[in-house]
Amino acid sequence: MSENLSVINKTKCKLPSLPFSNIKKDILGEKFELSIVFVTEKQSQEFNNRYRNKNNPTNILSFCLSKTEGEILICPNIVKTQLKDFDRNLKEMIGFLVIHGMLHLKGMEHSDKMERAEKKYDQKYFYRNRCRLINDESRGGRISKGRKKS
Repeated sequence: MSENLSVINKTKCKLPSLPFSNIKKDILGEKFELSIVFVTEKQSQEFNNRYRNKNNPTNILSFCLSKTEGEILICPNIVKTQLKDFDRNLKEMIGFLVIHGMLHLKGMEHSDKMERAEKKYDQKYFYRNRCRLINDESRGGRISKGRKKS
């Protein structure tokens, strides 16, 4: 891993192997200093309450500390509860959340532009074609099946 990237696991969960360094370099650049910390539900709830006044655990929190430094907190137990909603496995979902968090650190807010950037990096690192193609003969062949709506 890059010297400007640290990944810390404060949980008992076994984490999937992901190309964190490559994603960071692609989205934030080589010089950006990033910590990705995997936290427990209790820790997630404490941070979410302290910084967002929401008294429940959340899947991800991003903190921009300066123009060149930030931290992402991810709660794997919360992520696991959301897998079916997003039709992803744990590796894909954590990867997507890391991309999402890095785009926030880059200054993006939830928008169509952010969704396009998420899709671009998601395809690059996790899928050659993000949408699964399924064969539906009643509709004349293949159709794409995207993310399930919540």
